[in-house]
Amino acid sequence: MKFRRQRLDDVSVNLTPLIDVVFLLLIFFMVSTTFTRETQLSVDLPEAQGQLKENNEEEIEILIDEGGAYRVNGQGLVDRRMRTLQAAIYKISAGDTTMPMIITADAQAAHEDVVRAMDAAGQMGFVHLSITTRQPTEGHADG
Repeated sequence: MKFRRQRLDDVSVNLTPLIDVVFLLLIFFMVSTTFTRETQLSVDLPEAQGQLKENNEEEIEILIDEGGAYRVNGQGLVDRRMRTLQAAIYKISAGDTTMPMIITADAQAAHEDVVRAMDAAGQMGFVHLSITTRQPTEGHADG
């Protein structure tokens, strides 16, 4: 018996549609991607060279120590929550948001604690806000 040989066809995968799809995906992602240009701000901080303010009106002073504890006009607070701080401010101001407010923070105090005090004052409607600084010493240069 003689069997007929079957013709072997070349089995190959046509890569052209695959390359087309990958190329279209590449074009899609290139077009749909937003390119953000990040900028850097150059900030020159001012030095505090001013005259001392005369203390002839009633004011609210918030002291923040290096541990983040608050004192409002010399009275210590039981915790560091914003509600406690706002209650102490309201007790002194009696709702008068036109009173000047001074925030004095230790140099080692966390930025978060200072911002919390400013946020508490802002939420209550205080607009006359000052932050105390010290005069730069002679011969002191920041690098």
